[in-house]
Amino acid sequence: MARPWLSIIIPTYNEAGRLGPLVKALRALGAVASEVEIIVVDGGSPDATTTEAMAAGAHVVQSPRRGRAAQLNFGAAAARGALLYFLHADSYPPATLLTDLRRALAAGAGSGCYRLAFDDRHWFLRANAWFTRFDWDWLRFGDQSLFVRREVFEQAGGFDERLLLFEDQEIIPRLRRHGRFALLPGVVTTSARKYRDNGVYRLQFIFGLLCGLYRLGASPQRLARVYRRLVRPLKA
Repeated sequence: MARPWLSIIIPTYNEAGRLGPLVKALRALGAVASEVEIIVVDGGSPDATTTEAMAAGAHVVQSPRRGRAAQLNFGAAAARGALLYFLHADSYPPATLLTDLRRALAAGAGSGCYRLAFDDRHWFLRANAWFTRFDWDWLRFGDQSLFVRREVFEQAGGFDERLLLFEDQEIIPRLRRHGRFALLPGVVTTSARKYRDNGVYRLQFIFGLLCGLYRLGASPQRLARVYRRLVRPLKA
């Protein structure tokens, strides 16, 4: 079997109704299945997430541990591609994804991400997304997706599974030590559902609080407790 050059890795938990359209959109980018594999790493969803993913053409693996960092690492271990592309289940990359990644690799990038856009026209969300055009590590979040050469990912040691939040921010400085980090043209469009469920300003305040605690060295357990206490669960 031909080895794919790209592995798209999507961690999931209860994403039925959203995951199928995403996988179909990724398949519609024009790459044949032998060149690009889509791996859904599920954390034990009780809904139809895995059935929907398989029906749409993704390869599904069940992570022995639930948690984004653990699921991403498990997906990377199962992937066959030389380039890993980590994508959230509610985020859509641009139609130029494959071209953008090939150009970044040809230019010598070891890792990188896109800028961010939300599927909501609220002025505050648009302003937040605008700042992601700057190459500052504290503006890098998993919603922007992340590509990384396999050897760079392995040299950096993968995601820190001790972290229950901010695993995306924590890994970026380690990736930079092993290759150039590239901010790709275009945007990943991510769902604003969490903002709509919690209130735009309220949720941004909570994220600011969590970022401050993280920078001050709060434990992963404390960050998780604060998050669970303040962030309202998403509607089914």
